[in-house]
Amino acid sequence: MKLTTKGRYAVAAMTDIAATGAGSGALVSLSDIALRQGISLSYLEQLFGKLRRAGLVESARGVAGGYALTAAPANIRIAEIVAAVDEEIRTTACIPGSSVGCKGTSARCLTHDLWDELSRHIEIFLNAVTLEDILKKRVLGIASVNAPGEGADRPTLKNNPIAEVVQ
Repeated sequence: MKLTTKGRYAVAAMTDIAATGAGSGALVSLSDIALRQGISLSYLEQLFGKLRRAGLVESARGVAGGYALTAAPANIRIAEIVAAVDEEIRTTACIPGSSVGCKGTSARCLTHDLWDELSRHIEIFLNAVTLEDILKKRVLGIASVNAPGEGADRPTLKNNPIAEVVQ
């Protein structure tokens, strides 16, 4: 499973705007984002058309034009950004809701439930993280709450704050 460049670049660009323009009300140009993030300007233009249609950014044309977030960084979830650019994170070989399973027939592979559950965990994680969390470096360590351990000290899923979102 791999998150493609659409999702990764959209999150990087939105984080760039949050870091450089949010709060000050300043518009951020795509050319500046392209330079700072090392992303093609034409690719950013495609992504920002989708982000604007999703209501995550607003734009202004002209010499001093650019993009600004439509909400505070604390109110923009990473899952919203990924969804806005039509990124689908699938960890199974089959298509959800299809009568054709992982094996090209109606049968599913033995590990289907494992990969399907992983997709749900990724969705929960991306819904739990905001642009502000990235800016304030609060993302690192979230997964360690449920990291593999040894013996009785091993944390369990019920201790994981992200898992509580589902319950």
